[in-house]
Amino acid sequence: MAIRELVLASNNQGKLGELKGMLEGFGIQVMAQSDFQTPEADETAATFLENALIKARNATAYSGRPALADDSGLCVDCLDGAPGVRSARYAGPDASDSDNVQRLLQALDGVPADGRQARFVCVMALLRDVNDPLPLIAQAEWQGRIIEQPRGDGGFGYDPVFLPDGEDRTAAELPAAEKNRLSHRGQALALLQRLLRSETE
Repeated sequence: MAIRELVLASNNQGKLGELKGMLEGFGIQVMAQSDFQTPEADETAATFLENALIKARNATAYSGRPALADDSGLCVDCLDGAPGVRSARYAGPDASDSDNVQRLLQALDGVPADGRQARFVCVMALLRDVNDPLPLIAQAEWQGRIIEQPRGDGGFGYDPVFLPDGEDRTAAELPAAEKNRLSHRGQALALLQRLLRSETE
């Protein structure tokens, strides 16, 4: 079945903007789950993959259309992988991006630069319908480290404190097109696009 419409299973405006930009020109009409009065799914699972499937299934159930969910987060080695799947809620259920960044910097207080390795993780799940037994899955990572003070006005989430390997600019200082190409989300979407080609031909 060719996919001509796709619902993005997120209410995060930063994430929606990035994904819409990445999917432009792919011949698919992209809509937000809010267009279908879709409530937020309860992300109760312990893994990115399980949470992505929960969100995609929720969005396709309400919209009646194929749905793409992205579950992503920041994993810091010296924090045993935290904030991980709780990245968006690290400082509490209603935490802002700034709240989460400050909580992370507090947790890393006193940790030297060579002990602040981290990676952004993204898992994407695309369900054609609510009972899809074989969803399309793509997973990617973006390696780097956490700096001591936020830098840059672009991006969202932990971007201002994430310094990618081989870069002297944080994720928030990268131009959007460059970040979309390098990031965990960009890499996962590139994998998903290859899987999608057979769906849209």
